[in-house]
Amino acid sequence: MKEHELAPADGARKSRKRVGRGTGSGHGTYSGRGCKGNKSRAGFGVRPGFEGGQLPIIKRLPERRGFTNIFKKNINVINVSALNCFDAGASVTPDALLAEGLIKTTALPVKILAGGEIKKALKIKVGSYSAAAKDKIEAAGGTAEEVA
Repeated sequence: MKEHELAPADGARKSRKRVGRGTGSGHGTYSGRGCKGNKSRAGFGVRPGFEGGQLPIIKRLPERRGFTNIFKKNINVINVSALNCFDAGASVTPDALLAEGLIKTTALPVKILAGGEIKKALKIKVGSYSAAAKDKIEAAGGTAEEVA
């Protein structure tokens, strides 16, 4: 017997229900739809989101404005003025920032921004800097090194 001549096992294929073919078939007269009402008629169907007359969830919830940027990169942001809490010449790393309470987690990269003034020379090793922040750190006599 060839592959294309194989037949399924007995009971593997169920014949479709033929409704409206006489009372003897068991699915005659009302064809399994019961009597009257919307559900018994052709073309019946409610629109998506219809909840049987209850106020739909789309109307119950407050309107959401704007959109969510799926490409957003979450980072820890710190202004240079916050770094004045360190002693002069100190090495500033994400772990040191966490110990000082300036960031909440080291799982996210740290970026230093140029807000405020820095008064001490610090050795800073974090993920990234704004150009103005790097200039302020170096002008104060410190070093700004980028680490991954």
